[in-house]
Amino acid sequence: MRVLGIDPGLRNLGWGVIEAKGSRLSHVANGIIHSEGRDLAERLKSLHEALTEVILRHVPDAAAVEQTFVNKDAVATLKLGQARGIALLVPAQAGLAVGEYAPNAVKKAVVGVGHAAKGQVEHMVRFQLPGVELAGPDAADALAVAICHAHHLQSAGRLAAALKGAA
Repeated sequence: MRVLGIDPGLRNLGWGVIEAKGSRLSHVANGIIHSEGRDLAERLKSLHEALTEVILRHVPDAAAVEQTFVNKDAVATLKLGQARGIALLVPAQAGLAVGEYAPNAVKKAVVGVGHAAKGQVEHMVRFQLPGVELAGPDAADALAVAICHAHHLQSAGRLAAALKGAA
């Protein structure tokens, strides 16, 4: 199964694609989409077009997006929410089921601690995907989201198999 992870951002949207075969994970690709345009509508349009191209190029089977945390700047939070809307919309338009994970859940799945530092997340992404060359911190975060979703899908699959076997 191929999983796309997305770390939404209005200026820089991180993305990462991994392949999950059983419990084995491997890196496919990662990158950062830098939005273009002078106003919000143009930036959102450029994110939509570039993320659509990522999906067409890498053909994921599932996608996951990191949830937005609310900060003190309401305007910045609202703009980030709009970029997150694009991150949810594009995979849905491609027919993909989209998971959503809180930042602490992603950190716990990848590092083992919900309040891990960014450097720890990047280190564990490199550890779990040997040989990966990261496009930057946003791409590392996106790969962490993909890893979290892959673990979630594997657990859900094992649970479904166990329930089917018990029936």
